[in-house]
Amino acid sequence: MIIIDMLHCFKKQFVTLCLAMACMAMEAQTVTSPDGQIQVNFSLTASGQPTYAVTYKQGPVVLPSHLGFDLANAEDLLEGFVLKGQETSTFDETWQPVWGEYKNIRNHYNELLVRLAQPKTERLMNIRFRVYDDGVGLRYEFPQEGKLNYFTVKEERTEFAMTGDHTAWWIAGDYDTQEYEYTRSRLSEISSLLRGTITGNLSQTVFSDHGVQTSLQLKTDDGIYLNLHEAALVDYPAMHLELMGNSNTFVSHLTPDAKGMKGYLQTPCHTPWRTILITDDARKVLASSLILNLNEPCKIKDTSWIHPTKYVGVWWEMISGKGDWHYTNDYPSVKLGQTDYSRARPSGRHSANNANVRRYIDFAADHGFDQVLVEGWNIGWEDWSGNMKEKVFDFLTPYPDFDIKVLNDYAHSRGVKIMMHHETSSSVMNYEKYMDRAYQLMKDYGYDAVKTGYVGNIIPRGEHHYSQLEINHYQHAVERAADYHIMVNAHEAVRPTGLCRTWPNLVGNESARGTEYQAFEGTRPGHTAILPFTRLQGGPMDYTPGIFEMNTYNGNHCNSTICGQLALYVTLYSPLQMAADFPENYERFMDAFQFIKDVPCDWDESLYLEAEPMEYITAARKQKGSGNWFVGCVTGEHPHTSNLKFNFLEPGKKYIATVYADAMDADYKTNSQAYVIRKGIVTSKSVVNLTAVPGGGYAISIVEATAADLKGVKSLPKKVQ
Repeated sequence: MIIIDMLHCFKKQFVTLCLAMACMAMEAQTVTSPDGQIQVNFSLTASGQPTYAVTYKQGPVVLPSHLGFDLANAEDLLEGFVLKGQETSTFDETWQPVWGEYKNIRNHYNELLVRLAQPKTERLMNIRFRVYDDGVGLRYEFPQEGKLNYFTVKEERTEFAMTGDHTAWWIAGDYDTQEYEYTRSRLSEISSLLRGTITGNLSQTVFSDHGVQTSLQLKTDDGIYLNLHEAALVDYPAMHLELMGNSNTFVSHLTPDAKGMKGYLQTPCHTPWRTILITDDARKVLASSLILNLNEPCKIKDTSWIHPTKYVGVWWEMISGKGDWHYTNDYPSVKLGQTDYSRARPSGRHSANNANVRRYIDFAADHGFDQVLVEGWNIGWEDWSGNMKEKVFDFLTPYPDFDIKVLNDYAHSRGVKIMMHHETSSSVMNYEKYMDRAYQLMKDYGYDAVKTGYVGNIIPRGEHHYSQLEINHYQHAVERAADYHIMVNAHEAVRPTGLCRTWPNLVGNESARGTEYQAFEGTRPGHTAILPFTRLQGGPMDYTPGIFEMNTYNGNHCNSTICGQLALYVTLYSPLQMAADFPENYERFMDAFQFIKDVPCDWDESLYLEAEPMEYITAARKQKGSGNWFVGCVTGEHPHTSNLKFNFLEPGKKYIATVYADAMDADYKTNSQAYVIRKGIVTSKSVVNLTAVPGGGYAISIVEATAADLKGVKSLPKKVQ
């Protein structure tokens, strides 16, 4: 009888607790940004479905949107939740990146943690919101409590319900590539336009007519800029966004594995952050540190070996068709350890040969560059692509005409390093087998940076570039490289999500349509004026700018002007900057090349002076540890005139500004090498009018001047073109 009474008592208490939780759920939990402009409201629907909404300056920007998961072989985590509790907190710090756009970054947010229980299954799920002055981050967290331990995600169901048919700048959702040009359209137009935006790639998997990739840039009709992305992508598949039916609501769409599943999780664990950047000023989209702030602090104790790098390389020759990666035409297929290259006839087109590499080393040393990238140095390139071949490279054995010791010794004697290249041909299994030996080889010969590549379909076969397994591989490569004090520049890997804060040896990614496509079928003007709004939101890009000869060796044309190329060293931030063209092309335009020699790639301060997605960007940056400034402006398909004020300069000081600008008759198609250079004195009160032609730009170096520097130099005129 006593036991029965105790059971009745327990049931009564449990019902009371559930009723109390249900009452709590009817009241929205609210958290605002430190400045009070952004507010997030969380609530549970009548069926216990987690829901959030976001307002900006008291107006809605995200309508009520559902949260949760479809699980495999288990009841979904979509509804039936009750509110177990909530916590709020405030955080404010200032941290210093190892390299970056800013010397100091403020990380200031208000936080709401909601603790949810699903009584029917006795499982727990928490949702954490961080609200900054420029946006929101939310993530799911799964404590090791209750009856949730191992589980498989069939799909994440995070919604982003937009308030209207916004303008969007997007690329098609694809599990394997981001190397597309951006399209500007209304949300309602995406499904009808998407298939027409697809261009060929050696690995691509477009999954829907309604799917797009992040970072997704949006603009409302009343001038609010929204950016949807993710931060801290670790041990989880990359997120795409898919429009739901004919609505303006996006829902997350994760990259599947070879079996069609999305993620394998074990508690305690959490997802990456889902981010919503919100502002009414396009310049603030570019200036935001939201993604970086949502990543963990640096995990490398000694970062003294990590450094910004300017480099040239044996690369554009092969991209533009002047030379080859492979050594011989004798072997249609290669087997590592069996193919005898000593018996092969050289093709005469192998670019990574001793004489040519020495030429690049000399050019780098003569002009102050740090490193020389050499692609095609190692055996295996004869059948490297398109064969789904597992044992494609060993990352250890050079071709007969590349003397790895002699060339590295020569480079070091000239104060230059060679940059390693590890093209994996997407045979991830093979790369991981050789990784430690390959990194040790680098240390033995004095390399401290590697460019990795993942061209082609992934091996293990059936996996995708952005599935959980591959995300873990990219992360493993970066962390293992740190053990060897090696910096990583990953091409064709997943687009970055701010992990360079945690692992600053990840100094670069490609993960978008880079300069190489100018030598393939070309890229429309405006591409470099949208990348900072989209791809660069998660981290820097190794765009490989600096093309001076626009008519490429293979007969294609680079859609830019010389000054448009110069501007990219300022507008496309990266601690790793390449001067990508042939040395002989720079030697024809040494006056313009001077800007590339002068511009640094590490900064104390960055200001975005003008910006509109895909139209124009004007940025000013202050050199790390110096009073010198550099300015760059790029345009899209229309000209842009700047009334440039130098009020960012220190008052009372005089500077010498060197302006590199499109000539008034410059044309990216027919007169791309027309430019003017003007030098003059400027102060914080100076103003200059500059026009960048379509597909063009301008660049300015601004150097603190001594009295001796000023002799014979006149003030910079307001009009220089």
